[in-house]
Amino acid sequence: MAKLIPFFFVCVLNIVSNFKIIALADDNGSSGIASSESSSSSSCKNTNYQTFLPPPFQNISSTICKPVWNTYELRYTRIGDTTTIILSAPYTLGWVGIGFSKDGMMVGSSAMVGWINKHGHANIKQYYLRGKKHSEVIADKGELPLNNVPAAVATNGAEIYLAFQLQTTTPFGKQPILLAFGTKLPQNHHLSKHEDKTAIIFDFSSGSTGPSSNGLIKMRKSHGIIGIIGWGLILPVGAIIARYFRHKDPLWFHLHSVIQLVGFAFGLGTVLLGLQLYSKMHAHIPAHRGIGIFVLVLSILQILALFLRPNKDSKIRKMWNLYHSWFGRMALIFAAMNIVLGMQAARAGNDWKISYGFLVSFVIVAVIILEVLAYLKRSENRSLHNFHMDPATEVPFPSNNLPKGKFFHLF
Repeated sequence: MAKLIPFFFVCVLNIVSNFKIIALADDNGSSGIASSESSSSSSCKNTNYQTFLPPPFQNISSTICKPVWNTYELRYTRIGDTTTIILSAPYTLGWVGIGFSKDGMMVGSSAMVGWINKHGHANIKQYYLRGKKHSEVIADKGELPLNNVPAAVATNGAEIYLAFQLQTTTPFGKQPILLAFGTKLPQNHHLSKHEDKTAIIFDFSSGSTGPSSNGLIKMRKSHGIIGIIGWGLILPVGAIIARYFRHKDPLWFHLHSVIQLVGFAFGLGTVLLGLQLYSKMHAHIPAHRGIGIFVLVLSILQILALFLRPNKDSKIRKMWNLYHSWFGRMALIFAAMNIVLGMQAARAGNDWKISYGFLVSFVIVAVIILEVLAYLKRSENRSLHNFHMDPATEVPFPSNNLPKGKFFHLF
């Protein structure tokens, strides 16, 4: 059994390293989950935007241009701490927007939105997308580090151009970008609902585009679902069997081992998906990421405990029992905390929260009921043991020293 330990470690490390290499390779090429509609090698239209954009945008000598969505094109250049961004899109009426997100989602992002009103006046504003409701899209608010140069919007033929500058000390890297448009003009700077939208990961360091938001959303949902099933359901069930069904020996041990191995596989899959999400999104959630790695280490130690399990008569068996039980409890507690942190980071909806709350409540109620039954069983066994061991309860046998001349009736 000891020979299997190095083999197990090699397998786990090989899976993690290979998976991470694949994830990083997908960033530079096509994604196995989803890809943007435009190839990063495609060329932009040859448009002389210097003739209709105001200074300083018309004075920019060269930009990097990449098609990003349908016929949307993103041009950018960086000089010193200033990054100039110009978005072009087809336009007849309504508004066009480009948003910058931390996690590829609309909520919590900041966007630049431009339109031409019915009088022919150009408008461009920053919006903060605090929520999904109409009232939570707030004009003249946001977290984009705009410099003092006024943003500009102009039309050229059947296209609209949004131009603005961002002041950052560090260059942009891989950045989730939101693109959307609406066909109705804003009323009092309140945006109408978008007609269509998408999100991409745009690499400002190389000009390449990554997977669309649909792929990221599916991957993130899979990450959450697998984590909840593995850490929220399968592994707690395995722990319950080990604690409350030991009287079904050796069935409990085989069930516990198989269930925990399956749960570990789910947990490992959760971590692998998390690594791929991090490599594509670079979301800054260190607590969730750190606890996830810590829980994975604890789970590996628990699997190793299966191979290092001493005999029942071993002197270290008691220490092993303490190590195995308490490390398992720590792993389940931290995993539950991390699931909550993950839902908060992903801004999960009420359906996720209610479902996980119901699952946790079910597990807690089951543990309470089983713990009460186990306590009653122990109390009953203790009472029976005390009854048999108490001399006062023993019935004395009749003595053979009977008085002479008298007959003693036993019945």
